[in-house]
Amino acid sequence: MNQIKCPKCGEVFKIDETAYAAIIKQVRDAEFQSELESREKLFETEKETAVKLAKAEITQEKERSVAELKQEIEKLKVQIQSDKKDRDIELKDIVFKKDREIEQLKAQISANEKDKTIEINKAVAEKDREIADKESDIIALKGEIKSAQKDIEIKEKTLRAEFDAQLKAKDEAIEFYKDLKTKMSTKMIGETLEQHCEIEFNKLRSTGFQNAYFEKDNDARTGSKGDYIFRESTTDGVEFISIMFEMKNEMDTTATKKKNEDFFKELDKDRREKNCEYAVLVSLLESDNELYNSGIVDVSHKYEKMYVIRPQFFIPMITLLRNAALNSIQYRQELALVRSQNIDITHFEEDMNDFKEKFSRNYRLASEKFKKAIDEIDKTISHLQKTKDALLSSENNLRLANNKAEDLSIKKLTRNNPTMASKFAELKG
Repeated sequence: MNQIKCPKCGEVFKIDETAYAAIIKQVRDAEFQSELESREKLFETEKETAVKLAKAEITQEKERSVAELKQEIEKLKVQIQSDKKDRDIELKDIVFKKDREIEQLKAQISANEKDKTIEINKAVAEKDREIADKESDIIALKGEIKSAQKDIEIKEKTLRAEFDAQLKAKDEAIEFYKDLKTKMSTKMIGETLEQHCEIEFNKLRSTGFQNAYFEKDNDARTGSKGDYIFRESTTDGVEFISIMFEMKNEMDTTATKKKNEDFFKELDKDRREKNCEYAVLVSLLESDNELYNSGIVDVSHKYEKMYVIRPQFFIPMITLLRNAALNSIQYRQELALVRSQNIDITHFEEDMNDFKEKFSRNYRLASEKFKKAIDEIDKTISHLQKTKDALLSSENNLRLANNKAEDLSIKKLTRNNPTMASKFAELKG
């Protein structure tokens, strides 16, 4: 038995070996836990120091980068901020991983006290290596950021130069057309718009519209005409699209301003009279109207298959309608085939009716001659029948004469004739 004295009251307790060993173990574990906590604090201090050093270096590098990149655009700033966040996330991941490793080390220390120092040293060494690797990665990332920044600067300068050139060209074109409009009459303005559209089409005629027809509408027999008619057919001659174009323009100084709607009714009438599928108004009227400035305007709710466009949409409009119509070529070819078959059937019916008429005439003539021949045969048969009857009558007379000749005898001859009777008697004697 072992004795333990209470340090407060001085009372002496007697305990057995098992309880004593348990108390000794508690004291030893408390000391071990205290030592472990002190080592953990030391390790945490070292870790925080290393992280602070890394963050200090990153912060210094970031400050230098910010000083060098003050003239960068907002997009680069967002990218640098994103990279910084990624680095912070990576550092947090490293700290989280280290914390997990520390927990694992605590478990290992509890299980095996001898390996505690070795494991801690390994963890510290591994951490040092990872920090060194991360520093090298940060250096490489800085180089990539600088390279990307240079590439972006070059692209930005190139895009600005191209944009400035395009803007200058647009300004020159605007000035040219403004000057041109001030020098032309209303009729000249309209003719110039027509020429512009015709030139734009002729640029692509030989390459994209080899089987297309695009000419001015000169047929005014119905009382009115459009400006241009576009038609296109397949190689075998099946038309699959047709468009009636009307070009309208006016000077800015014109007193009476017209609207696009003023020309819809007449354009629809021209389309129907010239048998065109679509109607397109190419217009510079109502230049301040956002509806017509937004692009291709469909006015089919007022007039069937009618559109209003600005001149810059002239070729795209033809292309859109043409590509849509290409899908119906097969059906149009089948329709043309059916129509041709209907025409063939009509011709066949006409030929058949002509044949039936001629055959009926020939049959009628042949029937009349046949009837006449039958009548003649009937007359001949009647004559032959009479002849037959006459012959039959002669036969009866001959038969009767023969019968009478057979019945004739000497006895009958000498009856009532004594002279002949005496003569035959003498001959017999």
